[in-house]
Amino acid sequence: MRGPGAAVRRFLGPLLCLLALRLPAGGGAAARGLDVASYRERVRAMFYHAYEHYLESAFPYDELRPLTCDGQDTWGSFSLTLIDALDTLLILGNVSEFQRVVNVLQEGVDFDIDVNASVFETNIRAFQTPTGMPYGTVNLLHGVNPGETPVTCTAGIGTFIVEFATLSHLTGDPVFEDVARKALKALWKNRSDIGLVGNHIDVITAKWVAQDAGIGAGVDSYFEYLVKGAILLQDKELMSMFLEYNKAIKNYTKFDDWYLWVQMYKGTVSMPVFQSLEAYWPGLQSLIGDVDNAMRTFLNYYTVWKQFGGLPEFYNIPQGYTVDKREGYPLRPELIESAMYLYRATRDPTLLELGRDAVESIEKISKVDCGFATIKDLRDHRLDNRMESFFLAETIKYLYLLFDPDNFIHNDGSDFDVVVTPFGECVLNAGGYIFNTEAHPIDPAALHCCRKRKEEQWEVEDLMREFYSRKKTKKFTLKRADHGEGENAKDSEDVSSEKAGEKRNSKKSSHSLLSCPSQSFNSKLAVLGQVFLDNT
Repeated sequence: MRGPGAAVRRFLGPLLCLLALRLPAGGGAAARGLDVASYRERVRAMFYHAYEHYLESAFPYDELRPLTCDGQDTWGSFSLTLIDALDTLLILGNVSEFQRVVNVLQEGVDFDIDVNASVFETNIRAFQTPTGMPYGTVNLLHGVNPGETPVTCTAGIGTFIVEFATLSHLTGDPVFEDVARKALKALWKNRSDIGLVGNHIDVITAKWVAQDAGIGAGVDSYFEYLVKGAILLQDKELMSMFLEYNKAIKNYTKFDDWYLWVQMYKGTVSMPVFQSLEAYWPGLQSLIGDVDNAMRTFLNYYTVWKQFGGLPEFYNIPQGYTVDKREGYPLRPELIESAMYLYRATRDPTLLELGRDAVESIEKISKVDCGFATIKDLRDHRLDNRMESFFLAETIKYLYLLFDPDNFIHNDGSDFDVVVTPFGECVLNAGGYIFNTEAHPIDPAALHCCRKRKEEQWEVEDLMREFYSRKKTKKFTLKRADHGEGENAKDSEDVSSEKAGEKRNSKKSSHSLLSCPSQSFNSKLAVLGQVFLDNT
């Protein structure tokens, strides 16, 4: 799900925790029949083409307008593209650029403005409804507006458990996880008799306003977070909920390895369409081990890609063509995301071929002088003057990981770091990273290793007051990224996964960059996620 503030909300906890961790290089087998290294470098070049032009032409706006080489605010004016791109820099191995930009953003943050004021705490106030399901939109300073509609999409209610549970584990405050769980259970309680949920619901009355049931837009990340929340938290209840939904989805929406939209109470087909946002589903199926079904559905979706050179937003399955006014492709990541997951599970070269086709299509159709433009119409390849932040956060990231089998993200547990704390040793960076719905990775081990209990107070408020009391008089600017020359190149090479075959020692027990109970201020901020003072 993507909406106002979504990228910031889904980025801050996972990414800033990752900032404090060391980055190992994982193992992986070389691909066959395709020059994987060549495509990996082409993806790297695609990233920097877009990233540098954003910095030069659009920062501090949210997004780059690649056709006019300028910027625009779309989701709240907090430089979303830059924030969303940060952990992609880490995955590409450019640690020094990551650290530089984090420092720039920290220096430029003003804790006394709407955009940067306690996003998580404001979202908590949004959960204060009779049903426990949150409003869809809140004002970051004042909370829910008096005239705010109570109608919210299912994904907007069910896409909090990954970040909020992480925040609860790292702060020791259970309220975040509690409200996220309550919202999930409210949706579960209000499913239909045949086991389906609709698209939009009234969070005050719990009445379904839009009763179309499917796996795509408005519902997608609810199912995604049941699975990922179950894996991250080792939670049998969340997995059981998803598996029950999965049965109903197969029974009522699945036809010839396509998934249609049906009426949630009757199971009758309401829309025989494939939405591009549904292409995450094969990747999700792979996470529960249903690889055969995942591959069959993936191949259906891949035929659509090959037909148009991208996935149209809506595709009429019986007619085999686009839906009117839904012919565009805004460079979404979902099919590439599924290819990445399935390739890790199967090593099927067909999945690399999708990656190859994606690189070729995006470069041929979408690349312009100032970045990559949304494809307004896949039929004639007309472009739109927008490059959404998820292109660098997700699309490029998943492409790179598909072509980089030795990236630290793919670590199989053979490499890890041992962190020494006053409470004993714990392990980090052993793999098993969970991507949130904006493709920002969370190390599950950090939830245990860096877990903060009530008796382990770090006096964060005092540190925040000291930081806030400093007068920020200097302006901040961003310059072109250095990603291969000079001093930054050495740092980049230190963790770059380009060095295929070069292994670290399987265990590092030397002092880690992260020592949870006694960190520098910046590390505390990073591990705790977003921590702001209440100035009122």
